[in-house]
Amino acid sequence: MRVVEIFKGNKRDEMYLYVDQKEGLKSIPEDLLVTFGNPESVMTFPLTKSKKLARVKASEVLESIERQGYFLQMPPVPAALAEAQITAMVKAEQQLTDAQSE
Repeated sequence: MRVVEIFKGNKRDEMYLYVDQKEGLKSIPEDLLVTFGNPESVMTFPLTKSKKLARVKASEVLESIERQGYFLQMPPVPAALAEAQITAMVKAEQQLTDAQSE
C-alpha cells in the first residue's frame, strides 16, 4: 500500500501525474513539468494493487512510482473516448428499456 497524490496540469485535459505523497513532485523531470503545466493536487488516497482505477491498472501505477518516482496518465485517444461514450449510451438505453418493461 502506498499513499498516492494525483496532480492535474493546466496544459492538457485528462493528463494526470500520480506520485508518492511523501515525495511529492521531487522526482518529476523538469521538462515533463514544463509540458505538464502548473500542477494542481486533485486527490490523495491509499493505493493497493487490488484497487480499481478508471483507466489504468493500480499495479502499473505502483510499479511506475517505485521505478521512476511517478506515473503519467495520458488523456484517452479520441477513438477510445468515443467508444466509451457509445458503450455508456447503449447501457443506459438498455437500462431504460428494462425499467419500462417491468
